[in-house]
Amino acid sequence: MTAPTDRPIRVMLVDDQNLVRQGVRSLLGLAPGIEVVAEAADGREAIETIPQIKPDVVLMDMRMPVMSGLEAVQTLARLGQLPPTIILTTFDDDQLVLAGIKAGAKGYLLKDVSLDQLVGAIQAVAGGGSLVQPAVTQRLLSGLEHMRNDFVSLDRPDPLTERETEILRLMAGGFSNKEIANSLGVAEGTIKNHVSNILSKLGVRDRTRAVLKAFELQLV
Repeated sequence: MTAPTDRPIRVMLVDDQNLVRQGVRSLLGLAPGIEVVAEAADGREAIETIPQIKPDVVLMDMRMPVMSGLEAVQTLARLGQLPPTIILTTFDDDQLVLAGIKAGAKGYLLKDVSLDQLVGAIQAVAGGGSLVQPAVTQRLLSGLEHMRNDFVSLDRPDPLTERETEILRLMAGGFSNKEIANSLGVAEGTIKNHVSNILSKLGVRDRTRAVLKAFELQLV
């Protein structure tokens, strides 16, 4: 998947561990088309910096002192200032991840992902896509029951058409509307209409929830 812009994707790192930030910065420095433009050591610093820097993508740790990553995501979303955000963590805390996605994060990766996986994730969310790492999908879904009332409805949705199922699979791969349109040889507006129908049939509000529910119902 190629970066959806002709300038570098501007990334901000939010993690309380300086060594982690240095390591991720060094890795991303090897990736063409990506530039780390800012760092923060806690959620409060992040919510002060992000509106000024306006990064294209934020890599957000969840467990930090002063203010957690979850609180930062929730605050930025409430202010309408949340950039496309990937939860990047070593913790297998599914409830935090689900809460982060519910608040508006576009996806979740463990910190042991490869550089190629990380770059692909950054490109996906910068292009308007979402990301659910397959290795953790089942664990995430196992926690959905605990959030049944305020996350997604797990009732069987209205049947999807063959084309809607095809588009849903591409959404699960993290592709943006534009990339899906190019892949299928149709107008981007047509894909937007299909995505709107998919969200309506699944009874969800956004693409990330659509992908999670599709996995839960084994639609993809």
